[in-house]
Amino acid sequence: MEARELHRDALVVETHNDLILLVDHYDRKSDFGHFGDFWIPELRNGGVDVQVLPICLEDWHQSDGALRRTLLLVERIHRLGEQYPDDVAICLTAADVDRAVADGKIALIIALEGAHGIGQDAALMRTMARAGVRVVSMAHFGRTFLADGSGLDETSNSRLTPQGLEVLAIMEELGVVFDISHLGLAGVEHVLGVATRPFLATHSACRGIVDVHRNLGDDQLKGIAALGGVVSVAAGVPLFIDPDNPSADRVVDHIEHMIGVMGIDHVGIGPDLIDDVYGQIFGEWLPVPGAPADFAKAEVLRPSDIPLITEAMVRRGFPEADIRKVLGENVMRVLREVMGVPAGARAD
Repeated sequence: MEARELHRDALVVETHNDLILLVDHYDRKSDFGHFGDFWIPELRNGGVDVQVLPICLEDWHQSDGALRRTLLLVERIHRLGEQYPDDVAICLTAADVDRAVADGKIALIIALEGAHGIGQDAALMRTMARAGVRVVSMAHFGRTFLADGSGLDETSNSRLTPQGLEVLAIMEELGVVFDISHLGLAGVEHVLGVATRPFLATHSACRGIVDVHRNLGDDQLKGIAALGGVVSVAAGVPLFIDPDNPSADRVVDHIEHMIGVMGIDHVGIGPDLIDDVYGQIFGEWLPVPGAPADFAKAEVLRPSDIPLITEAMVRRGFPEADIRKVLGENVMRVLREVMGVPAGARAD
């Protein structure tokens, strides 16, 4: 099957796109149609069937007003479902995802990138789940009451806090998928020792190729695979893929490395397509702690560029079945087992 045809036919699950920040940015300019005008065509052209939508709080919201900002963006995602009912559906379970895709809609999954809004009140994780949140990471680059982000690896070796452990237990109980991307090194090791259910790294890459704190080492990759988890490659972030050559082929280098370490069943895609988002909101990329300031532009910039990854895998001679796993089937396996499935319950 030709690469573009294969991509169109495959289930494509994109595990990280900060687009809700850009939607909010245009809302503030009274342009309430930005998602329909820009993102729906982009997602359709990229063949994206399932889009995880993380809520990432800007620095100035992380200490003051974090809960309010989080809930406002959760509400905005729900209103996207109401605003574009023919194109998207908010999904709480894998069965919801299957129905949405069967109906020709893009399945949207609400996520938190850094659980700043929870503060130290673990019970608010239950509130987030009631509001429809189904994927959660505990920290961004800095510190929350739950854990330290990877940006503090040089100054802190913090494991999960007691509140962080309580939140993780609630997530596993309720069927909220844990996201290990952005967690600091000590936190990653802690989670690998206490987690009981498969989880995701929604947008990471290989430290064995690019030695930056946001990437995962081989031992960590093996640990995630041993729990049944999946690591999605952050194809849109040059600093993680290769600052000098962030091409689709270089993305596939990371995919191949992960397959060699973890096996074919544990790799996905989570491009983190932030060039448009941060470029339009702030005029430039925000600095990544501990990473170089200069880098080339990623080849995979927008959802419509995601097929370039499939083309590169086809050129490398990947079997069709393996390409389908990387594009979405592996992540869907985790979602079927965990998302909206309480601990001890059997997934449909």
